[in-house]
Amino acid sequence: MIELKAIARLMDYPTAEVQAGATELSQILLDCPLLSFKLKARLKNWLAEYETTGLMDLQEAYGDLFDRGRATSLLLFEHVHGESRDRGQAMVDLMALYNSHGFEINTRELPDYIPMYLEYLSHRPQEEAENGILDVAHILALVGARLEDRESGYGLLFRALLDLSQADITVDEFLTQASKEERDDSLEALDKIWEEEAVTFGADDKSDQCPSAGPSVRPNDNQQTTPVHFVNDSAPVAATNP
Repeated sequence: MIELKAIARLMDYPTAEVQAGATELSQILLDCPLLSFKLKARLKNWLAEYETTGLMDLQEAYGDLFDRGRATSLLLFEHVHGESRDRGQAMVDLMALYNSHGFEINTRELPDYIPMYLEYLSHRPQEEAENGILDVAHILALVGARLEDRESGYGLLFRALLDLSQADITVDEFLTQASKEERDDSLEALDKIWEEEAVTFGADDKSDQCPSAGPSVRPNDNQQTTPVHFVNDSAPVAATNP
């Protein structure tokens, strides 16, 4: 599904290449019959803004949105397992799934990074891709609601994913919950997270912990990311930006 590839690009860290291809990516979504007219109109307005905003401003806003706190994390298992040891096994299982279909990770991101997962699904048959989204639909709906509560256009991409999979669950069902949640991206909340992690890393059971999805720093450069690529096809398809 080419729509999943387009959404994966737009949901990833902003680069000059993606911004330059925003019009093409937008058209892919606007041409999709599964998306409502209302959603397409909202996507068109947001992507026009995305295309004309300064790249450094886009990158700064992206970091503030996705790298501060965990409520809007783009790591799927962060919303399911947190820091439990089950998350590590889930990572192993997802890596095995990628490898079984000839995908090899070629990036610093974890395998449950949503844009990477979408990149993988974009190369699978449509029914399988739709089911792959349905498997995590409740996570997508909740994160989408939290993004919309923060007045971010990225929430529209999550609405689009749910529409593409024809999921019964919607972002609207979680808007009230999201509005009542305490924000975890304030300086006070971030300090608390760092304090808790400092205690955890100093404990004797640190070997049971899996990688943290807490606040991180992304380089403010135009480095092109390549989430996954086919390695067992007679004509390999690289996951490159448009």
